[in-house]
Amino acid sequence: MKPILFANGLIFNDGFRYIGTLVVSGEMIQRVDCGRIDLRDVSRDEYDIIDCEGKMVLPGVIDEHVHFRDPGLTEKGDLKTESRAAIAGGVTSFFDMPNTRPATTTLEAWEEKTRRAAGVAEANYAFFLGVTNDNLEQILAADPTRVPGAKLFLGSSTGNMLVDDDSVIASLFRSFKGVIACHAESEHIIAATREAMKKEYPGGIPVGLHHMLRSREACVAAAGHAVELARRTNARLHLLHVSTADELAYLSPGVLTNKRITAETCPHYLMFDQESVALTGGLTKCNPAIKTDDDRKELLRAVNDGRIDVIATDHAPHLLSQKQGDALTAASGMPSVQFSLPLILQLARKGYFTYEKVVEKMCNNPALLYNVDRRGFIRLHYWADLVIIDPDADYIISNDDVVSACEWTPYAGTRLNFRVEQTWVNGRLAYDSRRPDPFTGQQTALPIRFSPF
Repeated sequence: MKPILFANGLIFNDGFRYIGTLVVSGEMIQRVDCGRIDLRDVSRDEYDIIDCEGKMVLPGVIDEHVHFRDPGLTEKGDLKTESRAAIAGGVTSFFDMPNTRPATTTLEAWEEKTRRAAGVAEANYAFFLGVTNDNLEQILAADPTRVPGAKLFLGSSTGNMLVDDDSVIASLFRSFKGVIACHAESEHIIAATREAMKKEYPGGIPVGLHHMLRSREACVAAAGHAVELARRTNARLHLLHVSTADELAYLSPGVLTNKRITAETCPHYLMFDQESVALTGGLTKCNPAIKTDDDRKELLRAVNDGRIDVIATDHAPHLLSQKQGDALTAASGMPSVQFSLPLILQLARKGYFTYEKVVEKMCNNPALLYNVDRRGFIRLHYWADLVIIDPDADYIISNDDVVSACEWTPYAGTRLNFRVEQTWVNGRLAYDSRRPDPFTGQQTALPIRFSPF
């Protein structure tokens, strides 16, 4: 095949932006040139040409936090449907969480999930191992070049993989050298609140009170405990889906490479407040719960100053029928992977942070945090994972556009200016929004590799 020339796009690379041209040969980036070229001077016998004039050219997004529901929960989504939703959103690599059925808590289950992805995934893939009260031996035996980290639930959520043995948690922090990705909510505080609210609302706790059931105090207490333990043991702690301004007190601003304790937030914590749960009939109900508008504004500031290191989706599809009910019975979680990049770029256009900051949080930092092999940047001899963005689109998100098997999005009705035009995975076109069938069906996805710490 001829090399591919991506010409005259606005390239976002290593904290800078410039008009430039890329050459991709095979699966890798072979040239990165600054400056505009005249396409009349380029031989079409020598190159396949992608004219990127007026477009943004970004590294593929690495979404380090998704729930693709495969195996065992595939009525909600599976590795095929949800990886398609990913590439439709410019996400070229994903890390899937372990709370499936069966849970990914053994090396055998991890291998089976990886084999499944090799046949159907359309974005590059990696799978966390989930921590339990009795599987530390499995966690420590995992190959650090193939597994991104260990997922630790300090609060029960979908799949209920709660770890409540303090000695196991302490041993994990002392002995595991990789990233400990932590869902930090205090189960003790949640349980006490739940019992009190059940007495107060014997007919069912209203779904709009979910933020009281999964309280601020539960988040702050668990995050504080995890941070204290990480500091004492020098563990690599990554706090997932930070939802409150209070948790930010445990985090430091600045560049990710200087930190042992890092944090993620998600688009829904930057876009919605707690009132949205009642207003949407539970569609934005998630764990941890969305908090106040003041929390939302402080999280936006934290993205800008570096207290928040990564923006990932916590993509968690459910059928609409499963989202019905009260604060205890309606499913928690929402699909986000298809629209996360355009939504966060829209926040940048509104002035909350720069486009370079979006690329840092969604592409660069996940690669740095997990020591991903040659992804997350536009660099010479890196994998050619690329996203071409039309920054002048004008459209409204509709449920009819949803690729996920769940067939809905909480962002329906949102007006956007940024559209994913093309997604390239390992040097091959995977998605082109301008085609009648935007999915090319090229199975070019690969297992993600990591450099050991």
